[in-house]
Amino acid sequence: MSLPPILLIGGSGTVGKQTALALRGTHPGYPLLIGGRDLARARATAAEIEAAEGVRIDLAAPDLGLGDRAVAAVAIFVHDDSLGSLAYALSRSAPHIGISTGTFEIAPTIAAYVHRPSAPVVLGSEWLAGAAVLTTLHLAKGFVRLDRIALSAVLDDQDIGGPAADADYARLTSVSPAALTLVDGRYHWRTQAESDVVVHAADGEAMEGFAYSPFDIVALAAQTGAKDIRLDVAVGASSTRRAGEAYSTEILIDLEGVDHTGASVHTRHALVHPRGQAPLTALAVALQIERIAGLDDAPPPGPGLYFPEGLVAPELFVGRALASGASLIQLKTGR
Repeated sequence: MSLPPILLIGGSGTVGKQTALALRGTHPGYPLLIGGRDLARARATAAEIEAAEGVRIDLAAPDLGLGDRAVAAVAIFVHDDSLGSLAYALSRSAPHIGISTGTFEIAPTIAAYVHRPSAPVVLGSEWLAGAAVLTTLHLAKGFVRLDRIALSAVLDDQDIGGPAADADYARLTSVSPAALTLVDGRYHWRTQAESDVVVHAADGEAMEGFAYSPFDIVALAAQTGAKDIRLDVAVGASSTRRAGEAYSTEILIDLEGVDHTGASVHTRHALVHPRGQAPLTALAVALQIERIAGLDDAPPPGPGLYFPEGLVAPELFVGRALASGASLIQLKTGR
């Protein structure tokens, strides 16, 4: 009996292809469907990946153009205004993960699941599909109490991504005029007019930034109990490019609280990947697919709404990230 394939919609894009390769590295031979609007491009990508098949996807069709073909899970790497991929997955009780929905856009996804709670639905739109939250939770194990979490991300302007990523970036930074932040235990929509945002990169360079609110804010608030949580983003030359090397992606993590000895502690770390944002995003998505599809030899999760950290152990993600070439660097505090 053949195994039902995993469907990667947008699988010929930068992150989609790297996710397929990440899955291929840990699960050789497991069937993959590389889906997209351009069949020739999907087939060309699939030809580079063992046991993969390129298929044309029509998000407006109830069956996505796949007929009655069964799938083990669906991951979508582009924004789907119609929620066609989610409706398809729920109609077949197949797990679904999306990574392109803003905090202010979540209502349609919730409504779709509430009225058909047939499978796991992963709200994967955290920074780099969970990379920041999972690394933060890994570092948070050194605290008995977290009071403040300040996340910053440096996105190199040579590493924005393809057309789908460009469209997501434009939509998410222009449609919502404010970013959700937790201040003194209260949620607050922070506008750009409230304060200048400065992001200090891993090399200490001060960069102009902007407030941003993927699901990281609410996920970390629920997980840690911290009273102050924010995420700022700067787009420009990354620290490695300023040093004359290739661009990288940086996630800066400032944590303040009390450690296991009762002392007040402030730590600052940077998760840096020398190949940019795509490898970390792809790794996070691949680990989530492994979990929801039961490829890790554990029973798959039941129907429900999940964030990435509800499926993937922080130490597993960090260990795999480091093995893929990332560095987790401790920095001096005070910036």
